[in-house]
Amino acid sequence: MQYSFLFSLITWLFNVIEMVNAIKGIFISCDIPMAQFVVNLNNSMPANEKFIVHMLDSTHMFVQPHVEVMIRSKISEFRDQNSYEKPQ
Repeated sequence: MQYSFLFSLITWLFNVIEMVNAIKGIFISCDIPMAQFVVNLNNSMPANEKFIVHMLDSTHMFVQPHVEVMIRSKISEFRDQNSYEKPQ
């Protein structure tokens, strides 16, 4: 009985590793608002430029590696637009 469970667990782990290797994307883990920002950014792109490869849940996703700099840039722009500076 234990060997069956162990075999199933090992098989599952190999399947997960194969899936991650097949995706070959960048893993993003963030809070829900930031994930929604990334999803909205992805949705604003033309179909041939969409970059989210797989959504794991509401805070974890895989994206194509070449968009990392663009995502960081868009997040920085968004934060700059929503910053508050106390008047002097």
